Amino acid sequence: MSTDVATSAGEGKRARGKAYLSIAGVVGLAALGLWYDPPWLYDWLKVLHIVAVISWMVGLFYLPRLFVYHADAETGSEPSETFVVMERRLIKVIMNPAMMVSWVVGLWLAWSGFAFLGVWLWVKIAAVIGLTVFHVFLSRAARRFASGSNHMSARQWRMANEIPTVLMILVIIMVIIKPFS
Repeated sequence: MSTDVATSAGEGKRARGKAYLSIAGVVGLAALGLWYDPPWLYDWLKVLHIVAVISWMVGLFYLPRLFVYHADAETGSEPSETFVVMERRLIKVIMNPAMMVSWVVGLWLAWSGFAFLGVWLWVKIAAVIGLTVFHVFLSRAARRFASGSNHMSARQWRMANEIPTVLMILVIIMVIIKPFS
């Protein structure tokens, strides 16, 4: 491997460290907020939840698109190796932290704001579980791409890219319309 890749790996490691430090800060502030429970906390946690969900969704939309192009790249080629680095960083620096924050803050909001009551909330949680399963599927696919053993065509990755869209629409309907309530 060239020194450019080693530099890129070092930059990726620093970025990942910053992301995890930020998460630790958010978790610490959240714990402090839960302890004191100020009246403004709920609204600020909603803001944090929305930002985390948007970040996570961007990754869930973008990673399959990278796979579309990666599937057409020759295994071991320079473009293929570039896609491996991009995919790994997207997962580790953006998607994983955003998913974790989405889940932790979302569960706190569901408990604090709704006491986990309402069919709409459980349908939303089921859809978020679906998004999480898709996230795990994408993470495993990225590892397969990195090892040179992708089993899906570019066309199949294009179709897979619709899964988070459908689940996101379901989540939004449950949150905004709140049917079954």
